[in-house]
Amino acid sequence: MNYRKHASKIIIASITAGAIFMTPFGEANQASASSGSAVVQQANKLKGVKYRYGGTTTSGFDCSGFVQYAFKKAGKSLPRTTSGMYRTGKSVSYSSLRAGDLVFFNTSGRGVSHVGIYVGNGNFIHSSSSKGVSVAKVKGPYWGARYIGAKRVL
Repeated sequence: MNYRKHASKIIIASITAGAIFMTPFGEANQASASSGSAVVQQANKLKGVKYRYGGTTTSGFDCSGFVQYAFKKAGKSLPRTTSGMYRTGKSVSYSSLRAGDLVFFNTSGRGVSHVGIYVGNGNFIHSSSSKGVSVAKVKGPYWGARYIGAKRVL
């Protein structure tokens, strides 16, 4: 009788352990990476769309309207404003950035005022008032001096 109880516990423990080891610990990271790629893919489709203050459509985007639109097309809802986006997600260091992370800048001298989507290799895509939807270096001469942080929302 004790042998059966002990054997049952071993079998249950083995099955449980097997399930844990069979489930990849990186599964959530893999899903985030896939989601990040989907967001970047959506964002890249919008290159060249002109800048429009308050814009939220393909006839013209402001920075947060662009980010919200790209994420929505990839199946993720975000707040409408840059400050609202900055209050979401988990802070990540520059060295830990992944495609699809939000990158934030202070262009006004009054805190977070610009947002873009990290695309990899030190670049981000955003809606710039001078170039519309375009790609720039996060740590480039202009943006690097204004970079204030990043958030992971996926």
